[in-house]
Amino acid sequence: MIGEKQISLKELLNSHTRAGELYRNIGDGKIECFACGHRCKIGEGKDGICKIRFNRGGKLFVPWGYVGSLALDPIEKKPFFHALPGSLAMSFGMLGCDYHCSFCQNWITSQTLRDPYAVSNIEIISQEEIVLSARQHKAQIITSTYNEPLITSEWGVEVFKIAKRSKLITSFVSNGNGTPEVVEYLKPWLDLFKIDLKGFNDKRYRELGGVLQNVLDTIKLAYEKKFWVEIVTLIIPGFNDSKEELTDIADFIKSVSADIPWHVTAFHSDYKMTDIPNTPVNTVLQAVKIGYDAGLHYVYAGNIPGAVRNFENTYCHSCGELLIERLGYHIRENRVKDGHCPKCDTSIPGVWKFPDD
Repeated sequence: MIGEKQISLKELLNSHTRAGELYRNIGDGKIECFACGHRCKIGEGKDGICKIRFNRGGKLFVPWGYVGSLALDPIEKKPFFHALPGSLAMSFGMLGCDYHCSFCQNWITSQTLRDPYAVSNIEIISQEEIVLSARQHKAQIITSTYNEPLITSEWGVEVFKIAKRSKLITSFVSNGNGTPEVVEYLKPWLDLFKIDLKGFNDKRYRELGGVLQNVLDTIKLAYEKKFWVEIVTLIIPGFNDSKEELTDIADFIKSVSADIPWHVTAFHSDYKMTDIPNTPVNTVLQAVKIGYDAGLHYVYAGNIPGAVRNFENTYCHSCGELLIERLGYHIRENRVKDGHCPKCDTSIPGVWKFPDD
């Protein structure tokens, strides 16, 4: 029964595809996909690692015209803390992922073609309908999330093209396993880029299905290309919570820019990691201290609202003035004025205006 469900879903997904753009022919009927850092070399009739991009007749076919999830969220949930605080984001996602993280919080959609217990379905929808839904719900931002957006970049860009006509901000919530080609492809259409930096140990990254250097390169390139970048590290006991590893992460972010916000968030038992305890508050607070000691200007503690002292708030890195007071996803006060501190007039990095402001 479960196997039959998976086969029928695979066939359904294959029927909602179009020829993609992020690939090249490499001869003998094979193609190289460069939507993600795996750079899969795919033979005729075969799938890439993500299982949703495939070669038919020497062409790469990619997901198109559906969502696995569509929901309205506060932008702080993504999380973006320096991008239009208090705004609503219309979040859409497809199915599939190029990783197989055992702690995935979106495993129902991301692992549906790998895990027989991740039972998902899809809703047929046009790019115009997604944008219309955003406008009807007064969302100012459209976000590709829930699965890995890099592997559905062509569909994401198609949605964003329509969104830009309505002067909406666009964003990705990604694992960062990118390539120079996909970053360049996204550049005209993507504004905000949330990237997970899941640790600083390549062996552990390979256990998840990734390569650490790909993520580091994507973060650096995304910053250089002037996307607004925020980085998240989910701190998991026994996996990436050592002082040494957290220091390596903070030092790397600082080497790119001290202005990139770093969100250190608490793990809650999920998916295949139900035997791992939740992250202690003190571990998260230690990570915040490590970030600030490394010279970062903005470090935030997440997933434990109200229990992390003042580390959900934004302060001016120059004079220490309270700029944005938060409780979880709720904005209690926003005092950023035209992108500046109201006390010392220091420029606060981020996206503070809508395109028509």
